[in-house]
Amino acid sequence: MLLLLSSSMAPDDASFSLTVEVNELRNSTGEVQFALYNKDGTIPDEDFENHYKLLKAEIINGTCTVRFENIPEGRYAVNILHDENKNGKIDKGFMLPVEGIGFSNYTSIGLRNRPNFSKASFDLNSDRTIEVKVIYM
Repeated sequence: MLLLLSSSMAPDDASFSLTVEVNELRNSTGEVQFALYNKDGTIPDEDFENHYKLLKAEIINGTCTVRFENIPEGRYAVNILHDENKNGKIDKGFMLPVEGIGFSNYTSIGLRNRPNFSKASFDLNSDRTIEVKVIYM
């Protein structure tokens, strides 16, 4: 009976919150889409099909913040889109995005610095706040 009691009193798997901030948006038009990823090989994800969780938020004075709740401990990466026309996809000119994009741990994107889960990922083992830089090409 003691064994049953102790197993039923064991704490549930830990979960945390992740707050993601984006500053210096070029305008307050549209919204920001925040995609959270938890598996290697899931980014880049131009069509936002491989995400673990997805949130959208209003832009206020060129900034935007969201909070992902109840996230299990693990390794994650964030991809953001300044979706100026609110169509949920990355609009492109000649091959390059015309809207702002960003990835956790990235301050620039280029041919030698292409986004991938390994470089964009971070450990989540407590409540955490990160800032993602928006990049306009």
